[in-house]
Amino acid sequence: MESRIILFHKPYGVLSQFSREGTWESLADYGPFPKAVYPAGRLDADSEGLLLLTDDNRIKHRLTDPQHQHPRTYLVQVERLPDPKALELLRKGVRVEGKKTKPADVELLREDPPVLPRRVPIRRRKNIPTAWLRVTLKEGRNRQVRKMTAAAGHPTLRLIRVAVGALTLDGVLPGKSRELNREEIQRLRRELRIDYSSPSAGSSPRGASGGRGARG
Repeated sequence: MESRIILFHKPYGVLSQFSREGTWESLADYGPFPKAVYPAGRLDADSEGLLLLTDDNRIKHRLTDPQHQHPRTYLVQVERLPDPKALELLRKGVRVEGKKTKPADVELLREDPPVLPRRVPIRRRKNIPTAWLRVTLKEGRNRQVRKMTAAAGHPTLRLIRVAVGALTLDGVLPGKSRELNREEIQRLRRELRIDYSSPSAGSSPRGASGGRGARG
């Protein structure tokens, strides 16, 4: 049976699960999605961007298990302009909750990226400039990007995941989704180096995020 993989552009304020909590929206407010798919990893409610949903447990496992170090790329708006020392600190690793983060690719963007306004405007403080970074990680600790920039002295104001490996948000607007075609699925399987001759991993409940990694 062919895998189904949905690429969803998660808006701000939406939980990465199908069950609601309090006043937060959930994935059930969007779609409709095929019944068998559930999130491969997660983005926190206050983060935006690319979220994959799939019915393929091997793909889910490879995307969420930290040992596989699958790259994820974020656009990050931070307070103030990071100097070279702060950028190098983020690249080499900062200590977060007693443990140093792994090396990351960090680029200070010369111009603001062409992103749509957030539906809930970011907080701005008068006379404090902001800057945009492109950050690529190969680990997925809880709220890692936010904790890294805060430790470097540049709190995150807005966080958008724009890529998971070779998959990007190109052409998918916030709140919208598209299903990967067979060629894209085969390419992702090759990228993840999945051995389909081995037994399948177990399933996860649909209301759960389904994995420890990939958090924003």
